Amino acid sequence: MLLHDLADRLNTVADQLPLPDQIRPDPALSEILDDEVRHLARLLGYLAGESALRHRAAARYPAQDTATQRRITFALARAAEPTGAALAALGSAIHVIGVIANLTHQGPGQARDRAAAHQHLADRLDESRTHLARAAKGLRKAADTRTAPIPAAPAPSPPAAITSRTR
Repeated sequence: MLLHDLADRLNTVADQLPLPDQIRPDPALSEILDDEVRHLARLLGYLAGESALRHRAAARYPAQDTATQRRITFALARAAEPTGAALAALGSAIHVIGVIANLTHQGPGQARDRAAAHQHLADRLDESRTHLARAAKGLRKAADTRTAPIPAAPAPSPPAAITSRTR
C-alpha cells in the first residue's frame, strides 16, 4: 500500500504539470510550479527519511528484517533518484520562466529567442514528467512483486504398500 500510495502521489504531481500547449509565460505557471516543487520536495524528503528509517531498523533489529522489508526499502531508495531528477528539471523550468520574462521586457526583436526558451521550458516539464513516471513505475513494480516463499522440504512420502506376488 505504501509504495502504491507514493506512486499515486508522484503521478499526481506529474498530472499537475502543464502540457506543451498549456504553457503560458504568465504568473499562473510560476504558481503551479511553486506548488508542485513543494509537493515534490516533500515527497523526496519522505522517500529519503523512510528509506533511512528502514535501514536503521534493519541494522538495529536484524532478526526482524525480511525479504519484503528489504524490497520495500530498496524501492524507496531507488525512487529517490528519478524523483530528485524531476525536481532538478522543475528547477531548470523555473529558470527558463525567468529567461522568458526577461526576454519579454527586452522588446519585440527577441521573438526567436522567446520561442527557443518556450521550447526549452516545454522540454524541462516533459523531462520532469518522464522522471516522475519512472519513479512511480518502479514503486508499483516493487509493490506488485511478491517475494517467493522459501520452499519447504518436501514431506516424506508414505511408505509404498508392498505387494507380494505369489505364483
